Amino acid sequence: MRRGFERSKADFGADRAATLASVAAAAGVSRQTVSNIFNAPHKVQLATRRRVEAEIARQGYRPNRSARSLRIQRSGLVGYCVKPPSPAGDPIMDRFVHSLCQAAERDAYHVLLFAATPDGPMAAYEHLVAQQAVDGFVISDTTVDDARQEWFQRRGVPFAAFGRRWSGPEIGAWIDIDGAAGVAAAVHHLAELGHRRLAFIGWPEGSGVGDDRCRGFREAAVERGLAVAGIAHTVNHYDDGRRAAAELLAQADPPTAVVCVSDELAVGCDTAIRDRDLVPGRDVAVTGFDDTSSAALPTVSLTSVRQPLQEVGDHVVRLLVDALRDPGADPEHVLLVPELVVRHSTDHPDRTVP
Repeated sequence: MRRGFERSKADFGADRAATLASVAAAAGVSRQTVSNIFNAPHKVQLATRRRVEAEIARQGYRPNRSARSLRIQRSGLVGYCVKPPSPAGDPIMDRFVHSLCQAAERDAYHVLLFAATPDGPMAAYEHLVAQQAVDGFVISDTTVDDARQEWFQRRGVPFAAFGRRWSGPEIGAWIDIDGAAGVAAAVHHLAELGHRRLAFIGWPEGSGVGDDRCRGFREAAVERGLAVAGIAHTVNHYDDGRRAAAELLAQADPPTAVVCVSDELAVGCDTAIRDRDLVPGRDVAVTGFDDTSSAALPTVSLTSVRQPLQEVGDHVVRLLVDALRDPGADPEHVLLVPELVVRHSTDHPDRTVP
């Protein structure tokens, strides 16, 4: 048996098309095991799965997706609607989409990216469902008045969300970041440095994510007995962050630290601090949220809250696959705690903070 196994590997050449049988023979497993790698990987032990996956990669084997779809009545595709580009860009969602695609590939799925039609995103969902083009959907950027979850539920369409349901009863599985905990970590960090008078720059009220982060600021400030020098609400743009920070810093008793709901606003705040011939970190501390590439620039060196986006991608695909395999199971809800990445924008002051 061992001799035959070695011969099958040696006989396999670059000019010969890889097949399910050739992979099975080379990996020393049954054809069903190879099939399970693509259709039901949870049935295969991890060590066996890795061995077979290595052989699949070596031979360059790809299953016939059309035949597979006919056999199991699935497309092998997961739908995800991409938002229109914003002037400031959205590096966080770019990283999420990358992690989503990686995680889907590991479960033998591919992500079908599509844009909302002029009639709105629901028309695009309706079209894909009618065409049976995808097995389910991943959604993100959930809002207070989000109608997608109920729409999927009424039609029996499997889905999983990056973002919790901000109003109404729970529907479907979701994975989310504990934004309140992330902002609270920034407040506690500033309190440990001796800051006693803080301000917050957030998004307009009514944003589920923004309101959650603002709540984290308020609760942590109360917990640490800190004075709040002001809470500003503005759109997520550098110039608006700069203006909001300038107003806060112009007060008779300004904050010694400013907590921002995003890196975009925090970079604007950083500029406003410099506009007053002050040094971020030494004179006025500033923190952001998302740990974008801008935060790590030496000229900014922004303390920021990092979201575990690779974990998010892994979880949201798992939640969707679970919904596909067992539609009647209770949906799972996962809340991940982000990490505070400390940089020079919250350097310990050279003097005692008043």
